[in-house]
Amino acid sequence: MDTLRLALYILHMLAMLAIVAGAFVPARTGHLVQVWGARVQLLVGLALVAVIEMGDLGELNHLKVGVKLLLALAVVATAEIGNGRDRRGADGRTLALVCAFLTVVNAVVAFTWH
Repeated sequence: MDTLRLALYILHMLAMLAIVAGAFVPARTGHLVQVWGARVQLLVGLALVAVIEMGDLGELNHLKVGVKLLLALAVVATAEIGNGRDRRGADGRTLALVCAFLTVVNAVVAFTWH
């Protein structure tokens, strides 16, 4: 179970990298990297919570998980809306930067809230 948790954690961090790096990749490619990174990070984060709940890996702070879930949903929403704007030819750059910022805030919450 610990190996599964570690593999999911690594995938979760790689998705976070895709979201943050996607904000700095030009044009349509950056938005697609962000959207898929946000989708993967949300799903893998939910899987991590499920694995921790199933195993003997310790207790979860459910308030922290709830706050992180709300932030993750905001990340997915900004990535999807920015991608849609870019697809229609409008400027989605600001939303890409907001998406990256919210991802960093989510990471700060994860590492500082005990």
